[in-house]
Amino acid sequence: MGKENRTVLMPTEVSTRVGFFDRFAGMASLIAGRAAFFAFCVLLIVVWAPSILLLRDIDTWQLIINTATTIITFLMVALLQNSQTRNDQAVHHKLNAIADALSDLMVQLERGLPDRDLSQDVKELRAAIGLEEHESTSDNAAAAPGRS
Repeated sequence: MGKENRTVLMPTEVSTRVGFFDRFAGMASLIAGRAAFFAFCVLLIVVWAPSILLLRDIDTWQLIINTATTIITFLMVALLQNSQTRNDQAVHHKLNAIADALSDLMVQLERGLPDRDLSQDVKELRAAIGLEEHESTSDNAAAAPGRS
């Protein structure tokens, strides 16, 4: 596997545009993580269990729950993986901002440059706060002023 040559994005360079699938996956992740969703899943099992009395065929009865749980599991894994990937990218961008600011601060202290402007580092660190809210799994680099 070859490594991709990707530029390092700083938090201010990350676009605030989030795609439809990323928004959908985020909402699904929020819903699936709640106690109400777990209660709904338990309710489905409670409703399914006595349906053996209606179906009278154990193979059909098992096929219904096996198919339903397989489909739901497959879809949830895809949605939750998307959310995990976005969170990982947000953490990566935050660490980039922290490392850059720390590096600049260390250079400033080492060289004794008290008047050096660290305002860009402060801007990047502030932009890193809440970055996970607009992180996307697609190419989310903010468009440069000359690009559209």
